[in-house]
Amino acid sequence: MRTMMASMKTALFVLLHWVLQCAVCRDVLLPPGPLYRVAGFPLSLPCAVSGYEGPRTQDFEWFLYRDDAGGKHMAVVSTRDKGFPYAPFQARVRNGEVRVERDSGDKVRLVIQRLRAEDQGKYECYTPSTDSTYQGNYSATVTVKVIPDTLQISYSRSLTSQPVPEGAELTLTCSAGIQSEQLTHLSIMFGKRSGGEGLGSGAGGEVNTVREIISIDKLLGVVPGRSYKKRYDDGEITLEKRNGEGGLGVYVMRMRAVQPDDTGSYFCEASQWILDRDRSWQKIAQRTMDVGNLTVQQLAASLSVTSSPRGEVTLQVGSPLILTCEVLGLPSEVSSGLLVQWMRRGSVSSDVAGTGGVEVEVARMSPDGIVSWEDDLSRASGGSMEKVAEGRYSLKLFSARPLDSGVYRCVVSVYAGRRNPGPSTPATLTQRSEGVTINLKTKDVLVSAVAQIPRGPLLKRGSTVTVICNAAVTTTGPAQAQVQWLRWPLPVVKEGQSPASDVTLPDPAVEEKPRVVAALMYDGVAKIYTNSSEVSVDRLSAVSYRLRVHAATMDDQGMYACHAEAWGQDPHGGWYNTGAKAESNAVTVYLYARAADLLLIPLVIGVSSALFVGIIIIATVTCCFMKRLARQRAQK
Repeated sequence: MRTMMASMKTALFVLLHWVLQCAVCRDVLLPPGPLYRVAGFPLSLPCAVSGYEGPRTQDFEWFLYRDDAGGKHMAVVSTRDKGFPYAPFQARVRNGEVRVERDSGDKVRLVIQRLRAEDQGKYECYTPSTDSTYQGNYSATVTVKVIPDTLQISYSRSLTSQPVPEGAELTLTCSAGIQSEQLTHLSIMFGKRSGGEGLGSGAGGEVNTVREIISIDKLLGVVPGRSYKKRYDDGEITLEKRNGEGGLGVYVMRMRAVQPDDTGSYFCEASQWILDRDRSWQKIAQRTMDVGNLTVQQLAASLSVTSSPRGEVTLQVGSPLILTCEVLGLPSEVSSGLLVQWMRRGSVSSDVAGTGGVEVEVARMSPDGIVSWEDDLSRASGGSMEKVAEGRYSLKLFSARPLDSGVYRCVVSVYAGRRNPGPSTPATLTQRSEGVTINLKTKDVLVSAVAQIPRGPLLKRGSTVTVICNAAVTTTGPAQAQVQWLRWPLPVVKEGQSPASDVTLPDPAVEEKPRVVAALMYDGVAKIYTNSSEVSVDRLSAVSYRLRVHAATMDDQGMYACHAEAWGQDPHGGWYNTGAKAESNAVTVYLYARAADLLLIPLVIGVSSALFVGIIIIATVTCCFMKRLARQRAQK
């Protein structure tokens, strides 16, 4: 029994020692086979060694066992012996068609640049020993099957050298197919090569950049190139497959609207893929077909935007204003959407028309023909914007007003190749026309304004305050005054000055701003701006306007003035602000105390005096009583 136990311990010890030794045994690894590769295309066989002793840079030798060689091997290439290859491989090794590429000290690749049918067979990767003891695996083998080349690729029409206008649609068609007994997949890629200036190795520093536009990959998924992903997501680039003749697939790539950056040399690339035993996809064949060169003619080189009439135009107020915008240089073969805007800078308030102010949009016509008025919605009924012909747009203001003065420009945004662009689609190009200066002659208008308070009893709290504004407009033709009443706080009254006398308005830069009390518009509409008191306005005569503050309170005191603006009527019956205005003098409203308020004064004074005298008497008596009581206690 003891002998049996000893034997088992010895066997276990030997097994453990062998396992530990094998854990550091040399091991050579090749991918599992068989590997199917296509004749005429490269073969790349990786080989790695591990668990070795000696230098980190290991040598490798490759042998081929051909199917018809009866088990005899043929030396292919070695990393340590230039004379290693047999005769069939000597020339191919010398010219580099057959070589060993080193990935690291213990990982290499056997590369056969152009695989031949006679290269089929079993390949052995052997690693000469650098170990102190000979143990482990020193070689590995894999079977390589060479299958015929059946990859086909063609195109139906090549690109011409004629420039293509920016925004035009580009269609490229490529046909490809494979006929293989093995299960292989086909991928198609459309790409572009473009020359550019850079730090290339060429004498002139020119380098070619290759961009993948879009492809159908080995798993039959459509994949856009990194530089074209946004255009693909926006539907600008598509790729579809159709069934063609002879088992070939027809692949059609479309670019909805070419851009200047699309200039370059286009090609179509077809690749054959196979899934190896290690579940990795390998490209075993590839063909590229040049489709032709594309030159994109930029829209900026041909587009022009003009407006008419040109220069400076002077019109009478109320006359129609007609402007025309013409867009030239759009390629007829490209369907483009246009956004046309009329912009105006400056107004009658500027010293010189068009020299100041913010540029505002007067009207616009969107690519779908919808007209909108931005700066003044009332213009929608007093004007029109139309497309009178292809590339010609008109702006009409039926009755021009003084505020319509300024510099007008036509701004055109072109969406090349996009008839109905989305709201977030950027314009291909935006151009502005030269400015047209519009001056409007207004009639000579004079405006005067005088404020006064009617004579009467002294104003008291609760009285009705009346402020009359006499505003006169002198001009030819119908005119109306628009009156506005304003109130400043009461100023400090100097000695000898009556509170009700007229005074000069305070300096706006020093005093607080006035508050608008009420206004009577040119069309007779009254507007009240205060909520503290009951206020009314009316028109007493053609030149007299009245403000009344009913049941006035102390907050209604202040300096009152009126501002008058002249409004004229154009021949079409529309009213407009002539820009003429006047400011009146200021009148002071001071509220005196009422009689009832004065009667309360004696009563208030009497009650206060009685309380004061009573408090003094009580305090005196209390004080004397306390002192007397203190003296009595001291005597005891």
